[in-house]
Amino acid sequence: MQSDKENTSILLVYTGGTIGMIENPVTGALENFSFAQLKKHVPELQKFNFNIDSCQFDKPMDSSDMDAKAWRKLVDIIYKNYDRYTGFVVLHGTDTMAFTASALSFMLQGLCKPVILTGSQLPIGVIRTDGKENLLTSLEIAATRGTSGQPIVQEVCVYFENKLMRGNRTTKLNAEDFNAFRSYNYPDLANVGIHIRYNLNAIHYIHKDSGLKVHTDMNTDVAILKLFPGIQEMVVRSVLSIKGLKGVVLETYGSGNAPRKGWLLDCLSEATSRGMVIVNVTQCKSGMVDMDRYETGYQLKSAGVLSGYDITTEAALTKLMFLFGQGLSVDEVRNAMMHSLVGEISMD
Repeated sequence: MQSDKENTSILLVYTGGTIGMIENPVTGALENFSFAQLKKHVPELQKFNFNIDSCQFDKPMDSSDMDAKAWRKLVDIIYKNYDRYTGFVVLHGTDTMAFTASALSFMLQGLCKPVILTGSQLPIGVIRTDGKENLLTSLEIAATRGTSGQPIVQEVCVYFENKLMRGNRTTKLNAEDFNAFRSYNYPDLANVGIHIRYNLNAIHYIHKDSGLKVHTDMNTDVAILKLFPGIQEMVVRSVLSIKGLKGVVLETYGSGNAPRKGWLLDCLSEATSRGMVIVNVTQCKSGMVDMDRYETGYQLKSAGVLSGYDITTEAALTKLMFLFGQGLSVDEVRNAMMHSLVGEISMD
């Protein structure tokens, strides 16, 4: 594995978030990202034997404000600079990082270079910050190539606290610990200690490099409906009756189960018969939906609800946005939701 200064360059993209906030030593206030300040607080950047350039959103965004427009902006930056750089590291707030990583995995078709999202729980200028290690290791991974000269990692990833994970498999699990993200249903792509140990069998590689093609049309006429004990008919019916709604991620119990209420099945059947795509995703962090396992799951299947298998809520939602954004028919969207496009589910 190798990287060399002459042939390697990384673009560091700051969208916003805690990692780019640097504490003013005089006022104590947190100030937005500046690459010059970053190099001051992380002098180790000077030791890399490859070029690092940076750019940032005109106005840095808190990740809770992230939306399809921001994803398009990020995709546009990567696309315009794709031939100039061997890899990309995106600094992003943690709250919606899994959504952004999932969206980018669908929007960047034919990606053959690393796009690594990372962030931190503490600002980069704080003594105990986790941001420094996350940043430095993300840059090193983005610059690393195999013996063939091609990047070791060629997909959208999240790097956090010693783990490199497939972006569309991640979920934020903790608001306070440094170990904030987890890939429950898919192996880590790399584990970092003294050495960076890559799980090459888990990394996604395309068979033929036909160039990067981007998809920036994301249809946000989608929703998440989470079941809970005591949920009322008017709640479900209100969500499924939203004008223009095209897709719903239905968060169910266990292996894809729901209450055996006649009104619930009627609501779901009516919605799917109108052309709404409803995807069954388990509320459990680990495991998968199996709608043939119990009668309650089978009833959902009979109502036209699709199995999400082991997809995350974040990936299911952004996949629906992506597919409807392509102008596909309802049948085409339903079929695509049942198949893995970029490794977001484990089974076809």
